[in-house]
Amino acid sequence: MSIKNLLLAHTGSSGFPSSLRHAVKIAARHEAWLTGVYGNTSSYFDQAIGLTEDLREKLGSIRNERIEASRQLFQDEVTAAGIESRSQFLVPEMVGKVALTEIARSFDFVITGYQPRLPTDEFRAASPDLVALQSGRPVLVVPDGYESQGLADHAIVAWDGKRSAARALNDAMMILEEKPRKVSVVTVGDTLHELPPGTGILAHLERHGIQAEHLKRQRSGRKIADVIEDTATEIGAKLIVMGAYEHSKFSQDLFGGVTHQVLRSAKVPVFMSH
Repeated sequence: MSIKNLLLAHTGSSGFPSSLRHAVKIAARHEAWLTGVYGNTSSYFDQAIGLTEDLREKLGSIRNERIEASRQLFQDEVTAAGIESRSQFLVPEMVGKVALTEIARSFDFVITGYQPRLPTDEFRAASPDLVALQSGRPVLVVPDGYESQGLADHAIVAWDGKRSAARALNDAMMILEEKPRKVSVVTVGDTLHELPPGTGILAHLERHGIQAEHLKRQRSGRKIADVIEDTATEIGAKLIVMGAYEHSKFSQDLFGGVTHQVLRSAKVPVFMSH
C-alpha cells in the first residue's frame, strides 16, 4: 500500500514543531495529503471546578493564541514544502466532540510527538499508545527536537514473534518496502520458537522484496527497551518499528514496559501498532 493520507495529531504539547517538520517531509516525499488536527473543544480548564468566568475567558484567550500559532506554523511549513494544496489544519471548532481516534481511522497512519514530560503539557498530549489502541491505525512518534536531513534509510524491526509485533510489521510494510531502505530485525533474548523452513520472518520479508538481516541480542541484565535503543544507535538506524504494549495500559504506566520506555527515551522516530 502506498502512503497517500497522513494525520498529524497535535493537542498543544511542545513537541509539535518536530513532528510537523517530519510529517511534511513524508508528505512531500510521497505526494501525500497531510491533515493537521488540534484536539477538540474540550480542555482541562473546561472541566476544572471553581474557575471564575473571567479566568475562564483569559485561559480561553491564551489557548486560542496557541492554536493560531500552531495553525500558522503548519501553514508556513506546508507552503515552504510546496504541499499547501494537499494540506489542511483542523482547529477545535471544526473537530467538535469527535474523538481524535475516530478521525484517525480514515488515514494511513498518525504522526505525533512524544508525550511531554512537563506536567503543564501532559493533559493536552495525544497518548501515542492509546491512539494506536483505540483507532486501530499505526502511529509514528517523533522525538522532541528531532531533526534529520531526509527520511530513514535504515529501520530496525523489534521482533519477538508476538501478535503486536506482527501487526506493527504488517502496518509498516508500506515503509519497509521503499528502496533503498535497509532493514534489521532485532530479537532480544531467546524468545523465538524454531519454525519450519520458509515460514520465518526473514522469509516473509524477502518475499516482499526486502533483504533484511537478523540481529540477535542478549539482555545481559539490561532492559529490553535499552537493548533496542542501543542497537539502533550502534547500527545507525533512524526508525524503530515495534508493537505496542502487550499488557494493560494501566500496568504499562504504573510499572513501565518496553513500549512505555521506548516512547519516552528513543532518539529516533518510532513506528508502532497495537
